[in-house]
Amino acid sequence: MRKFILPIIVATIVGVFAFILVSSPAEAGFFSSTPKPATSDAQMSKSVEMQNKQIDAMVGYPSLPNGFEKRQVRLVYELRDNPEYRTWSYIVTLDGNFVFICNSVGYGINASIQFSNPEKVVRNDNASRTSGTFATMPQAEPNGLYMPEGLAATYVMCVDGEELKPVYIESDVLVSPFEMKLQ
Repeated sequence: MRKFILPIIVATIVGVFAFILVSSPAEAGFFSSTPKPATSDAQMSKSVEMQNKQIDAMVGYPSLPNGFEKRQVRLVYELRDNPEYRTWSYIVTLDGNFVFICNSVGYGINASIQFSNPEKVVRNDNASRTSGTFATMPQAEPNGLYMPEGLAATYVMCVDGEELKPVYIESDVLVSPFEMKLQ
């Protein structure tokens, strides 16, 4: 008996899909009988894309055999990751002078940096469950708080004897790998 049920189920499913395709292709959403007119934005985008391809073919891409800029970025990342990297931290005054804050380790850390992803993807409960609509929402940090947007502050890890102490600064900060000349 079971040998006969499976082919019947498969045949029924295939028949339903065939009926949908043949009887009402527009309503099924597989293809439309009339093409939609291109919008001006779509036409402009297509023209720009074609023009960029022509320019790329004429000009070509730059030769970058040394990868110098990428090596610089790598060095900055490696220095930032070095817990022994000593720096000097200063506040920059409105007239452009420097006020020494402390000997420090590493570079300043933007106070709005987040340990976790600032947003999470969630199903949009206001939409139909079958539409598959999703939205992004703020996600709390591990401490349960939400970070503010546009925070312009810096944590500098100041050296105090043998200890590192974070100092929160809302003024403009300059962190340098060498001592600056004060005026």
